[in-house]
Amino acid sequence: MCGIVGLLVKKPELRERLGELMVPMLIGMTERGPDSSGMAVFTEPVSGTRRKLSLYCADPHFGWQQFEEAVTERFEAPSLVVDANHGVLTTASAPGHVRHWIGAEYPQVHVLSVGRQIDLYKDVGLPIEVAERYHFSTLRGTHLVGHTRMATESAVTPENAHPYTAGEDWCLVHNGSLANPGSIKRNLEKRGARFESDCDTEGACRYIHWRLEEGDTLEQALAKAFEDFDGFFTFLMGTHDKLALVRDPFACKPAVIAETDDYVAIASEFRSLAHLPDVRHAKVFEPKPAEVYSWSV
Repeated sequence: MCGIVGLLVKKPELRERLGELMVPMLIGMTERGPDSSGMAVFTEPVSGTRRKLSLYCADPHFGWQQFEEAVTERFEAPSLVVDANHGVLTTASAPGHVRHWIGAEYPQVHVLSVGRQIDLYKDVGLPIEVAERYHFSTLRGTHLVGHTRMATESAVTPENAHPYTAGEDWCLVHNGSLANPGSIKRNLEKRGARFESDCDTEGACRYIHWRLEEGDTLEQALAKAFEDFDGFFTFLMGTHDKLALVRDPFACKPAVIAETDDYVAIASEFRSLAHLPDVRHAKVFEPKPAEVYSWSV
């Protein structure tokens, strides 16, 4: 049992309050997921060939300053912003090259996401602890995806926390359980995918991203997933310009949507939406089984 939350603001004035509005949503899902939590926020894009890499290191004594000095010597136009165990590295160097170097020289540093717009944070602990540790209430942007996890099939570690990413500016969170993650993983590994955890959600994330790279639309990729996934799921996905939600054909896991002229908010339960501005006048509804819902910025 886990909790999912998502928020896309249509009104530009609300972008400054994105994190402020989201934190109560995340905390409201604590009983559904007290083990770990995470957040992917989509911000204004960096320019040109620059990319942002969200980084995590569990060691509270890790030498971020030494890491920054090494990055400065090696990569093009780098900048590093550190907050607790998390850093955002921005550089004009090729992301693949940067990832390879980090893996070789600093294996204790994990690359959580890559893209022009996505910043990703995840850690173990109660949602309120993680939110305060990384100052989620100060996050700004157009939309974000959050998750609270109650571990059922894999360890309580940052690697197994959600959201998961693949490629650039793409993330997925999951409430449910897949019965065939092993076969999904093996099939994707044959196609060159590399996995960083033993969580079934990573398999779903990498599967859908693979279908997108093959040329499917998101709707086509999810239709194929209905054929290949064995289990039950509610997926909430974020791209550079949209949020998308889908439930399995049996709709085993709960979800509720509240939509106004100013925002679209999604949560596993309505209590995480009750504080939102003017929610009493929102269109509130439960998404239908096996139907893809998407909203663009």
